[in-house]
Amino acid sequence: MKVDLDDYAADLIKSAPELEETLDGLFHEAARMMSPAGLKDYMDGAKAMTSLGKGPRLLISYLDEMPQVAKECGEDVIRDVVGAVLKLASMVSGEILVLMLDTLPGAANRFGDPELLRGYLALLHRLAARAPRGLRPMFGVLEELLAKLTLSGLRRWVDFGAEAYRRDLPKQADYFGLVSEDSRAVLKQERRGTLFIDSQRRLNFYLRAFWARDFFLRPSAADFEGFRPFIEDGALHLPDAVDGINGASGLDLYRAMCAHMAAHIVYSDHGLGQEALNPAQIFLIGMIEDARVEYCATQAFPGLRAMFDRLMPDTPQGQYEHETMYLLEKVARALNTSGTRTGDLEIDNLVETFHGEIAGNARETMFSWSLGVELFNLLAQRRAVPSLRILESLKIPYRDDNRFIWSLSDYDWSNQNAYQPAQGQVRKRVGLMEFVNEVDVETAGDDAQEVWVLSSELFPYEDEGVSYNEMEGKAPISDPFHYGEWDYKVQLMRPSWSTVYEHRPPMGDPDEIDTILTAHRGIRHRIKQIVDRLRPQGISRQRRLEDGDELDINAAVDAMVMQRIGMQPDMRITMRNVINRRDLAVCILLDLSESTNETVRGSDKTVLELTREASALVASAIEGIGDPFAIHGFSSDGRHDVQYQRFKDFEQKLDSEVKGRLAGMKGGLSTRMGAAMRHAALHLSLRPEAHKLLLIVTDGEPADIDERDPQYLRMDAKKAVAELQQIGINSYCLTLDPEADAYVSRIFGTNNYTVIDQVERLPEKLPTLFAQLTK
Repeated sequence: MKVDLDDYAADLIKSAPELEETLDGLFHEAARMMSPAGLKDYMDGAKAMTSLGKGPRLLISYLDEMPQVAKECGEDVIRDVVGAVLKLASMVSGEILVLMLDTLPGAANRFGDPELLRGYLALLHRLAARAPRGLRPMFGVLEELLAKLTLSGLRRWVDFGAEAYRRDLPKQADYFGLVSEDSRAVLKQERRGTLFIDSQRRLNFYLRAFWARDFFLRPSAADFEGFRPFIEDGALHLPDAVDGINGASGLDLYRAMCAHMAAHIVYSDHGLGQEALNPAQIFLIGMIEDARVEYCATQAFPGLRAMFDRLMPDTPQGQYEHETMYLLEKVARALNTSGTRTGDLEIDNLVETFHGEIAGNARETMFSWSLGVELFNLLAQRRAVPSLRILESLKIPYRDDNRFIWSLSDYDWSNQNAYQPAQGQVRKRVGLMEFVNEVDVETAGDDAQEVWVLSSELFPYEDEGVSYNEMEGKAPISDPFHYGEWDYKVQLMRPSWSTVYEHRPPMGDPDEIDTILTAHRGIRHRIKQIVDRLRPQGISRQRRLEDGDELDINAAVDAMVMQRIGMQPDMRITMRNVINRRDLAVCILLDLSESTNETVRGSDKTVLELTREASALVASAIEGIGDPFAIHGFSSDGRHDVQYQRFKDFEQKLDSEVKGRLAGMKGGLSTRMGAAMRHAALHLSLRPEAHKLLLIVTDGEPADIDERDPQYLRMDAKKAVAELQQIGINSYCLTLDPEADAYVSRIFGTNNYTVIDQVERLPEKLPTLFAQLTK
């Protein structure tokens, strides 16, 4: 099946003329991620968006967001999303539909499963029918809701608000916007202990560490009584959230579930058939089979035994409908721990048979079959076999429902990779010797399954100071950092909208920085005078205190005199010695966009060269004061690639390495300022100092290649300033744009920026400005 863009382009561009330049790129990006069938669904859905008459923004949002949704939950959900939009179109405005699509990738990422996403879409339809005015405020706080609630918890939270405020529209909006107290209270009530989505990565590493293979983990809605994890369609299905139990945390419970189900897969060579078995026999055989695979797992990894034992139930008398259930609880514990007695002689003999013969039948599922039938016969002779409903009330919280062991016809036992997910590329950090001694695959390309990463550079024998990475490799890039972005048109934060990658700055010649410092001796002398005034001056004495550390003799004598002459004395007669220190951390954030490569009018230097000189001088100045400071830079190539470079970190000295990075500074790409500010705030927030300052040096307004609206990134930067202010970080902008007054005051505030009309004076102005800001 081949999908031709020409079949759709005319209709789509007619509905949204803005797509004329971007449609081709969107189509090819989607084609790279989807199969032809999925791509056809995607384009058919776009055509359906045009028929709704809800404006061009809906179509643009659909084309932008659906590839990411399909990536998270599979392309089969495209039709479900399109159907949900068509259903909602008759109930809500186009603006609400746009909000729904804009927040859908974040929801898909949190749910991570197509069935859960379909349940979420059904929930939106139900909310639109019952309380349509709750949709807008709910989308505004959706990221917080999904970080704390499962789908079932979100459903109960929505139902409460829709029912409680059916006719009170203002309070309805407050509830769904998480403003009202009862909204927060219901959220707290429905919040579960540990969410699967927050634990998935650790669980994957946990299983890989045991068995050196991948297992595909998927969340399932555990919104009904008696839910148990299960293995199906090549995946381990776990509840979307769990609470701690028996002193074990939620994460420990997840680990036990994963280890138990993985043991079923690893230590089973063939399945079982259900022919001629009744439900009770099937249940009891499964209980013995659980003990068999756990025996295999604990023999390989003895530490698992304590985890399994801690999660075994110990139900008080009177909790079960049938007395046999207490006996089966004891049987489960005795099968796991050799030497444990149940108090029933016949049952104990069967348990001893299990422990005596399990070593020779460790991988034999028929061993479990025979002992399970024998256990059933013992209970049947006593007429003590409970019904299946009562048997299933035996809750061993980490065990699955055992459907896997009965799926004989569905599993290719000769294929050891049958229950492994498709391998994605894995970045693996290794030591030097492992890296050197391993066989090299010279033909490996960008599709390699593993990329090995050294924590340090590797130099050849005859290196001349040049590493392999510099000669023929690629510079290392950090894992992605995702940040929200403020959309001023809809007054909402787009969750995880921009992605920041930290790049290693290229190295230059450190002598260039020494030359700059030498050439600006006059400026350095003036800066030194300012620095000397800012440097802490030892200890100062604070007098006239009511609650000081020692008596102030002069103030005490004055108080006695005033009392003797009949006047009210001043009781502030103590003093305190205070050590002067500048409790301040500073991050200087440099705009390194393409425009910095332009030559300054009336000078033979570029903006980048002047920025480099100013950075060197301010680094020299701040180091003289002793404040911890960092020099970082940024540029961007669209919202998915904000490139962040750390030239100097807070604890680093102005040594040859830092000077080399400053000398290698390069300009290019665009200026997505809000994302870079949020990432700089991440580094500043880790500092213990009480006062934190982010000083941005830029030569223009925020702009990027994927955003045409000039106000969009300005408003996002303004929102970033407010976010930083809330966490105690002050922002100040030093702009080299002589026409910046039109926008910079709206972003940073009236008194939080300086415009330098003469760019060539930047090396002099920046250190002086720093001194003024940090007095």
